[in-house]
Amino acid sequence: MECIFCNIIKGKIPARKVMETKKSLAFLDAHPLTKGHTLVIPKNHYSKIQEMSKDDNMDLFDSVKILTNTIEQLFSSSLIAIHNGKESGQEVPHVHVHIIPRTIDDGAGSVHTMFRKRPHFTKNELDQIAEKLSKKIEG
Repeated sequence: MECIFCNIIKGKIPARKVMETKKSLAFLDAHPLTKGHTLVIPKNHYSKIQEMSKDDNMDLFDSVKILTNTIEQLFSSSLIAIHNGKESGQEVPHVHVHIIPRTIDDGAGSVHTMFRKRPHFTKNELDQIAEKLSKKIEG
């Protein structure tokens, strides 16, 4: 299956581009959730964020920062979201950052409203999870 975002980068599929650097591209979402909903993608194909090179990562998030500032000047506040893998809701297997303008009355709510089956952890369980993550990072 060909990647729709790679085809946008190659110019095979039209997009409403709003910003482009050597390593990333930003364009309006084809199915926007709000006015100004923008996607920022690396030009190199990566399925998940942890696969990205350091240079591509830096460029992508520099672009996200610039666009977020611009979007918030025009539309108020914003939600920045990355679905990192199919299980998390990623529909296109190419890293993409959503910058979604938000207003107090848009009805979307906070990220916590997305999860209807939220787990409940004891303090001890949370301590164990934090320790496990820390040890894994330290190697």
